[in-house]
Amino acid sequence: MNNELIMPIEISIKEKKKLSKRQVKQAVVFSRCTMVEVQTSLNENYYLIYYKNSLVYGEQLEKVEEDSFINKICKMGIVLHPDHPFLSALIPSETATIPNKNKLFSQLQQQYSLPEVAYIATTLDSYFSKEQLTNVIYKIFYHYRRNGNFMQAFQIIRMLADFAPDLNSAREIKNSLDFYSYRDFYRSSSLPTIQQKDPLFVEWYCFKDRFQPDEYKILEDLLRKQDSFLEIVLLWMEKVEKCSQADSVEKYTSMALKYISMEKWILTLGHLNINPFQVLPHTKSIIDKMLQDERYETAALFLLKFLDALPTAYDDILHSLWEHLDSTFIASHLDTFMLVIQQLVLKHDDNQSEQTLIQLIGKLLETHELKTVHEKLLPIQKLVPHSAIIQKINKMITLLEDPDHMMELGQYYAEFKQYDAAIECFSWEMELHPNAPAPVLQLSKMYQNKGMVKEATAYHQIYTQLK
Repeated sequence: MNNELIMPIEISIKEKKKLSKRQVKQAVVFSRCTMVEVQTSLNENYYLIYYKNSLVYGEQLEKVEEDSFINKICKMGIVLHPDHPFLSALIPSETATIPNKNKLFSQLQQQYSLPEVAYIATTLDSYFSKEQLTNVIYKIFYHYRRNGNFMQAFQIIRMLADFAPDLNSAREIKNSLDFYSYRDFYRSSSLPTIQQKDPLFVEWYCFKDRFQPDEYKILEDLLRKQDSFLEIVLLWMEKVEKCSQADSVEKYTSMALKYISMEKWILTLGHLNINPFQVLPHTKSIIDKMLQDERYETAALFLLKFLDALPTAYDDILHSLWEHLDSTFIASHLDTFMLVIQQLVLKHDDNQSEQTLIQLIGKLLETHELKTVHEKLLPIQKLVPHSAIIQKINKMITLLEDPDHMMELGQYYAEFKQYDAAIECFSWEMELHPNAPAPVLQLSKMYQNKGMVKEATAYHQIYTQLK
């Protein structure tokens, strides 16, 4: 049902002074980086890379290579699809201005530290050649080594060796005697100790192994110190989806509301199969406000997934929905809405319930065969066996295969405003009894109800002659 409540997200991409709108296809988060895939109306895919919520670069790609950063994080990162209510929180701006490709790395060095620039370079292998990127990272490495910053130099060469494992020169430098003590530091030290020297590495490492309890805790603590609450909420949502453990909902709610509205957060919890109407105290006021604003279908869509587990405090809301929802909406969501129908048919007065059932059955008959409608109404029939409307449907079933009672069946169809079905019945009756005026008169009335004046007049003339 998220598809009915979540509007598609669009991004305007500004490139070389040209502005074009694209629809977001998915977003993937992996350790400080977010990849947003957008699609044109011609199914052309554009890939944007963000670092700490700031756009780094993006281009249209015909194909994503197997070993590229984009391909890897789609397998290893936190993926949010178009119907995810939290997706909009990952899009920092409605407009993405693509920077000049030739000046990109000089601009990045003005915004970020050199280790961050090296890390960002490893994310751009879909846009630059491997050689171009390794040259950028090598320059940063030699800058640190020339200045005697061997720890920083080792961090960069380790990053390069991971990025380009086939690069013999990087592997040889990493394994040289000059960096033995630094290699040993990474091998023998705990993650909190390494974090003091290389927080970028620890964040990346823990994100990669975030399903391990110790790494998850270190990562969450590290993100909390950076006030990166968006990533903390994403990690929690992923854990809930993977492990079905929904702990501390209120704590993560307070974080989530920094980025999305309460309405979207209610949908997000529903997306995670958490009943928000049981775990959050303020959800009822949100639904009440929808009813005040006459957003009845929206309120129903919020509630339908949890109809069998709503607190009793929601009974009045269900009553209001029953009174105001269009029968077309109820019919289109009948399978999930059947629970509320069963509850409220018993609680409402007979006249109101009968009127709603008439409208509901009429809508069902527009899209379903009579036998199917009868089957769908069986749960209600058990609750209200004496309902006149239900009894009429039962009677119609008995008449369905009896050619001697087409006149009566047609009158029932007419009562439910199913004029085409009624015309079929009266036409059959007219063929069986060509001199009888009654079916001809009914045909004239049905065409009149359909607004087909010419046909109605013709049948009325025949009726007059027969009479």
